[in-house]
Amino acid sequence: MTLRIALRPAPLLLRFILPRPSLLLHQLPTRRAGHGPGQRVIHYMGHQAGATQPPTPHKTIHFCSQCAGPVDLKFVSSEDRWRHICSACSHVHYLNPRNVVGCIVEHEDQVLLCRRGIQPQLGKWTVPAGYMELQESTAEGAARETLEEAGAAVEIVAPYVHFDIPGIGQAYLLFRARLAPPFTFAAQAPESLETRLFPLEDIPWDELAFSAVSLALRYYVEDRRSQSWRMHHGVIRKQAGAGPNDPGSFKLTDYMGLPLGAERIQTQA
Repeated sequence: MTLRIALRPAPLLLRFILPRPSLLLHQLPTRRAGHGPGQRVIHYMGHQAGATQPPTPHKTIHFCSQCAGPVDLKFVSSEDRWRHICSACSHVHYLNPRNVVGCIVEHEDQVLLCRRGIQPQLGKWTVPAGYMELQESTAEGAARETLEEAGAAVEIVAPYVHFDIPGIGQAYLLFRARLAPPFTFAAQAPESLETRLFPLEDIPWDELAFSAVSLALRYYVEDRRSQSWRMHHGVIRKQAGAGPNDPGSFKLTDYMGLPLGAERIQTQA
């Protein structure tokens, strides 16, 4: 029987955010000739002479955070980008992708999922994840989000998937993690209507909130069945106007699956 309790104090979080030393010794297979398994060559050509200038984006910043002067959109040809630049002090206001960090938490051959209590995708299931904060590492952020959304302290095992979603300006980094002793989690949390452990065969695929989470869990199930872990990377290309996880509205490109030969899956007793 699984016990469920309320959020645990923050100090317990800090004990389990780092992988065990033995898990830092993964060795990736290499090949000197050609391209090894899962490798891709990706070229960025930049702005070519005579090419059409990128369309003007929507202006989202109107006043400078440094001097309160007016901000204009200007095209920087050397960077092939439109930038928000202060007309008074010339400060450049960069708009960068947001990092989403989280955990695929496993316990007794089950995974921990949360049913979202906020928009977007209210009522849909997802892994505990959210935006990375300043002054924290990706592993710290993933553990913090798991504590906040599932009330669970975890031991981070290893990075597992990294997905870029250029269309919405996000980058996902999800870690494999295990419930830490005493192996408890909250039945619900401020941002979660419900938190449950699901056997792999019972994952609610049609009720998952986000495309990145759906892909990550599919790779997780595949790796467990093959009894070998991989590190997964890819770019999720979404159709214009598509929802967060509309079937058939996105595709994965530039995929890389890197085998982690030093670690084999051990079924938990």
